[in-house]
Amino acid sequence: MLYGQLLRLTVLRAEQAALAPVQLQVTPDIHHPLFESLAAQGIEIRQQQGADLGERMARALREALKQSQFAVLVGSDCPAMSVGYLDRACRSLTDGAEVVLGPAEDGGYVLIGARHSYEPLFEGISWSTDQVLTETRQRLAMLGCRTVELDTLWDLDRPEDLLRWRRGPARQPDILTPPA
Repeated sequence: MLYGQLLRLTVLRAEQAALAPVQLQVTPDIHHPLFESLAAQGIEIRQQQGADLGERMARALREALKQSQFAVLVGSDCPAMSVGYLDRACRSLTDGAEVVLGPAEDGGYVLIGARHSYEPLFEGISWSTDQVLTETRQRLAMLGCRTVELDTLWDLDRPEDLLRWRRGPARQPDILTPPA
């Protein structure tokens, strides 16, 4: 199962970074065997809540910030994300950035982190389009947030992205081998 491998890779990288507690926000069933196996390894599993991706992300960020000075939301479809990338995101926030973004080649982002809950960042965004990053940047400018952007990465959204992943490990040794 491709999703399972990507999710395990993301969790592994987050655990290896050892920067913060790892929590998964999942849907629709927190009792899925994959999620239960991760919970058995000590990963906190929570049910996503919200009508759309923006609401779910805003809520996840808001909840995480109740327990921490900052939070980083990471998609599970970015095999190019490394431990160092996660470290740079967290370091940016501890060094004073209010928001950190990990842009995606497709016009979205693979990571967003913040020190405060900025609800407008997630409202009225054209999710799953190539306008997500542009619209988010506009919101950040409107809010006057001190923002750090990390390097642009690619994520796995289309069949050709899977082919890219299959070709990539030889050039990118920190990426686990994808399914054949």
